[in-house]
Amino acid sequence: MNYELIVCIVNAGFSELVMDAAKEVGARGGTVIHAKGTANKDAEKYFKITIQPEKEMVLILVSQEIKDKVLHAVYQSAGLKTDGQGIAFSMPVDNVVGISSSSSAQIIENDENN
Repeated sequence: MNYELIVCIVNAGFSELVMDAAKEVGARGGTVIHAKGTANKDAEKYFKITIQPEKEMVLILVSQEIKDKVLHAVYQSAGLKTDGQGIAFSMPVDNVVGISSSSSAQIIENDENN
C-alpha cells in the first residue's frame, strides 16, 4: 500500500478540528506538534488575514486512496477562510513501518501459524 503524509498548519487550538475532519473521511489518527509562525506583514496583506504566531502542525499518515478526501475535508473545516487559517499539503512516503493494513496483518498472522 502507498502512503502520503498530510501536513496541516493551523492557528493554535484548531488541531482537534483538523483531526475530526480527517477522521470523518477515513484517517485513523495523527500527531500534533506545537509551532511558531514567522510570516511577515507583506504576507498578511497578500492573503488578507492576520497571522497569529502560535501554530499547530498536524501530521497525518494516510493511504494514497483517501489523501484527496482528507485534504479537502481539512481545508473545508480549518482552511485559510476559517478561523483556523490553515494550509495543508501532502508528500509521498517511500517506506512505512509500524502500520498494519488488513492484508498485511493477515499475512503476518498466517506466517505465525506456520
